[in-house]
Amino acid sequence: MRLSLHILGLMLLSLTCLNAGAASQRKLTSYQKYIERYSDLAIQQQKKYRIPASITLAQGLLESGAGQSDLARRSNNHFGIKCHSDWRGGRVYHDDDLRGECFRKYKRVEESYEDHSRFLAERSRYASLFRLNIKDYKGWAKGLQRCGYATDRAYANKLIKVIEDYELYRFDSGKGKRSSSRDQEMPAVRYQIYRTYGLLYVYAKENDSFEHIARNLGFKARSLRKYNEVPENFPLQKGDIVYLEKKKKKADKPHYDHVVQIGESMHSIAQMYGIQIKSLYKMNKKDKDYVPEEGDVLKLR
Repeated sequence: MRLSLHILGLMLLSLTCLNAGAASQRKLTSYQKYIERYSDLAIQQQKKYRIPASITLAQGLLESGAGQSDLARRSNNHFGIKCHSDWRGGRVYHDDDLRGECFRKYKRVEESYEDHSRFLAERSRYASLFRLNIKDYKGWAKGLQRCGYATDRAYANKLIKVIEDYELYRFDSGKGKRSSSRDQEMPAVRYQIYRTYGLLYVYAKENDSFEHIARNLGFKARSLRKYNEVPENFPLQKGDIVYLEKKKKKADKPHYDHVVQIGESMHSIAQMYGIQIKSLYKMNKKDKDYVPEEGDVLKLR
């Protein structure tokens, strides 16, 4: 049901700032060291090939075990790229889907990053990804899985979780900074406010931010981030739900469960139904390391 901004004005200004902080995530030291070491390289590849640095880093982290896998240490292959018929470089043999499969071998890690970029940029099956916004890491993650980069049914969701847990999206600006002034460039915007199942929310617009929404609706940005359980520099995409008050502990009827789709995270599912993330984990008896896989059924109440 739609509610006009004029009618809700006083109600919105009276909403208090509740402590609904983002669910804490365990940060692996090995992941943090990998990010620190290779983030500049990922940014360089983004500028050259227009592949989001967040995607490159997330793939490198997952495929190489943060640089600690046998394949990464033996052959500097950080992306699990196999030889294929057109490969003329070094080779190493490693058990994967089959025993003794041929993987590409590089003299330096930098060569692996360059080859990964060219592997995506020069193959027609990945062409659709390059039409996406450079900051649309969710679209890239889903596209990589659908295009067959990996056989893991949870591959896209794993990429998204790593990107969000370690805030890799901050590198997609090309600078790696944690703050952004893009909201200062946006003119004042009138937001249509909605109420569904008792919760007030708006939809993010193109190039939107929590700072811009907060300034337009009379909130503090940190309050909106708490309501929506995200860190300071979390990027909004057009159409994202932004709640204006604390979310609930369970979904309203008739939403009893949810079937996980490609590209969904616990956060995106929680946003969809207006549920607190910690409650979603608790209802489903999952820990913070759980990655929802396509086809999983999650309880909502």
